[in-house]
Amino acid sequence: MAIRPVFVVSLNSEYCIRENTEFEFFRGLSDKQKQKSINSLHQAFRLKNPDKRILEISTKSENELGVQLSAFNLIIKTKQGKEFSVESAFQASKVFERGGPYKELLYVPSKIAKKDERLKNSGRIVAFELNNRRFTTEPKTYFYNWLYINTLSLHSDLAEQILEYTAFTDISFNPQKSINCQAEAAAIYVSLHKQGLLEEALQDEKTFLNTVYPTYKENHLIIDGGTQLSFIE
Repeated sequence: MAIRPVFVVSLNSEYCIRENTEFEFFRGLSDKQKQKSINSLHQAFRLKNPDKRILEISTKSENELGVQLSAFNLIIKTKQGKEFSVESAFQASKVFERGGPYKELLYVPSKIAKKDERLKNSGRIVAFELNNRRFTTEPKTYFYNWLYINTLSLHSDLAEQILEYTAFTDISFNPQKSINCQAEAAAIYVSLHKQGLLEEALQDEKTFLNTVYPTYKENHLIIDGGTQLSFIE
């Protein structure tokens, strides 16, 4: 047995709620084993939440929408015609005590970018830097959620389909080992949209921070700049 969070859309200032769910976990790295675990997790969640429509967001999802929404597959397109995934952008934006950002990771496959040894050997993360803008590491999920939600909002077909769901999972996300989760970002996106707050939240980085993290002390912010994710068309 294992316990993993399901991120449930909340139509208030919480935006999403983590509902820890116990389920039968199937060990192994194959897609088949992952999908067994996904189905087990979803079944356990539905027993207590029969009114919720749940979607796995990862490359292991049996739903094509969930695969397309994976940060490994959700693509950022620049005005110069270049493309890179949300995952590669996230890894390439990390600024460490002893190096980074390693901007060349933008243009390598998501899996390779995530496993680059420099990300493990450069000390702690002190900031994020993307498109000549610098972001604080606090709140801890702030930069990742800003990046994912901005990108999703510009993929109108995916952004429309995701609104049909009210709960999200990522079977590879273990909160004991990781902080950021694409399933959480997806739930926040749906909540912002349904509450009519999405357009306002995406005006700029500071507005996103104040909207999604209203209790955070703004004077800790170290952002330079202040626009929407403008290099995406």
